[in-house]
Amino acid sequence: MVSEVTSLERIKINVNRLDDMENLRDYIESGILESYVLGIASSEEVADVERMAERHKEILLEIDAISLAIEKFALENAVTPDPLIKPFVMASIDYMNRMMAGEEPSFPPVLNSFSVIKDYSQWLNRPDMVLPETFDNIYAKIIGYGPQGVTAITWIKEMAPQEMHDDEYESFLIVEGTCDIIIDGELNSLAPGDYLSIPLYKEHSVKVTSSQPCKVILQRLAA
Repeated sequence: MVSEVTSLERIKINVNRLDDMENLRDYIESGILESYVLGIASSEEVADVERMAERHKEILLEIDAISLAIEKFALENAVTPDPLIKPFVMASIDYMNRMMAGEEPSFPPVLNSFSVIKDYSQWLNRPDMVLPETFDNIYAKIIGYGPQGVTAITWIKEMAPQEMHDDEYESFLIVEGTCDIIIDGELNSLAPGDYLSIPLYKEHSVKVTSSQPCKVILQRLAA
C-alpha cells in the first residue's frame, strides 16, 4: 500500500485537486494513511486525512483496509507472554519495597538432596509469607536475592509452562500439595519434603496434582 515515496517526500495535494482520480491515488499511496492508522502522523496530517476522508469515500475505504490489514498482521504474529514473567516481576518489586522499608537481606541455604522443610522455617513461618485470597496461576515471595541467584516461596495453582535453562540451575523443595515435574518427558511425582533439581538444557514443566496449590521453595542459582 506504501509507494516508494518517503515520509519526507509525501505528496502535498490540495483538497480541491483530489477530484482527479490520479491525484487521489497518489495521495493514498503516499504513505500518509498508514501513518494515520498507526498513530504516527503529525497533527497537521491527521487533520488533512480526516478532511479527505469526509470528502472521498475511496480514502475512507482505504483507511478501513489498512486498519484490518494491520490488525490481521498483529493477530497472526502475536506472541503469548511467558506466564512466569508477571508473578516474578511483581515478586521482585515486593522484595525491593521490603528492603527499602528496612527489612534486612537474608540468605536461605542452598537447596540440595539433604534439604528439609524446616531448614526454611524462619521464612515459611513469617506472617507476610502467605498466599493472597485471589491470585493467578502462580504467586511468589522472594526470600533471598543476590548475584548467586534467587530463592522464593512459590505457589502454583495449576501448572508452570515448559521452559529450559542454559545459565542457571533450578531446584524445588515441595512444602505443601503435590505436583508432577516432567523433565524431557520423564515424570517426577513429588510430595511434601521431596527435592528435585533441574539439569541445564532440559525442557521441563510442572503440573499440580493436588486440590490445593503446590507450595514450593524455588531456587535458581547461576550456573
